[in-house]
Amino acid sequence: MQAVQGDAYRRAGVDIDAGTRAVELMRAAVRATFGPQVLADVGHFGGVFAPDGYAPGGQAHVLVASADGVGTKLKLATLLGAYRSIGHDIVNHCINDILTCGARPLFFLDYVAASKIVPEQIAEVVAGMAEACRVAGCALIGGETAELPGVYLPGELDVAGFIVGSAPRHRLILGTDIRPGDVVLGLPSNGLHTNGYSLARKALGLDGNPQEVRAKLDVYDRRLGCTLGEALIRPHPSYLPDIAPLLDMPEQAIRGMAHITGGGLVDNIPRILPAGCAVELDVGTWPVPPVFRLIQQAGGVSEAEMVRVFNMGLGMVLVTAPEHAHTVERTVPNALRVGRVVEHEGGSRILLRGAVAAGGQAEEQAGGRAV
Repeated sequence: MQAVQGDAYRRAGVDIDAGTRAVELMRAAVRATFGPQVLADVGHFGGVFAPDGYAPGGQAHVLVASADGVGTKLKLATLLGAYRSIGHDIVNHCINDILTCGARPLFFLDYVAASKIVPEQIAEVVAGMAEACRVAGCALIGGETAELPGVYLPGELDVAGFIVGSAPRHRLILGTDIRPGDVVLGLPSNGLHTNGYSLARKALGLDGNPQEVRAKLDVYDRRLGCTLGEALIRPHPSYLPDIAPLLDMPEQAIRGMAHITGGGLVDNIPRILPAGCAVELDVGTWPVPPVFRLIQQAGGVSEAEMVRVFNMGLGMVLVTAPEHAHTVERTVPNALRVGRVVEHEGGSRILLRGAVAAGGQAEEQAGGRAV
């Protein structure tokens, strides 16, 4: 397995900074299209739009939309024939994005492309989407299947999804009320979800001959409690069943939610923080799935980069006022208290207290560290 020291993700082919700069460069053009109906700025997890006269149930509702892809997890899914799980991945990823705004899904559309269409493969992907949509009470109303020889590599797929949901306008959750002293809770992840696979493949030596890679994926690893392939292809979960009871409460207990996707803990949590706020996380207060330590050790990846690329065991982060923290913990039993909101005086907006050693044990550091 090849060591990828330093800026490992860039060496594996993905430049997070370039993606961030692309968003900054397009920000003015995107904002120029906004009217008074647009209620969330560029960079939030969901786009929020208040159409005139849209009021189901006699209340003023707004639409919340998001679009995303599965990324290079598709390369492993194709090798393993796990096409149906990819359908679950894209639907649940998109559901979680709009859920951060307090929205429930209404409908979903898909885009599936390949160099050559294999009908049975496409049907499996869409069947997975339909299963995930049914569980969420979401309609799969359409999509596009494209055959693009010369654009995609032979035998590979690309999958993207587009979701629209709704939320009562007065119950929108955009993070604007977050303040120092608030409690930060996390919902556990089950692995990589849909992000960081380019680095994972590089670190674990999964970019070579397909037959050799498939053999590696089929090997049982006692550290993982399953085969390497099973650990890497585990479907991205939906957090809607966990969080829905909180959305139904008369009093709004959640001030902000961050879906931990591309950019890891470091880049996603600040997306919901108002000016003057940062988050302090207590490392060791949540379990880190062993697949992350396997990647870190095999690839020689620094801890600072791990928390910027991967979710590191936290799939969704919730911010609540101290007086509501116990209510959230009772309502969502798997929610873990992982940190707090603090005043931000410049520099990083994420501070990790403690360090995680190679064996996964927390080592306390008095002042913590910024990443």
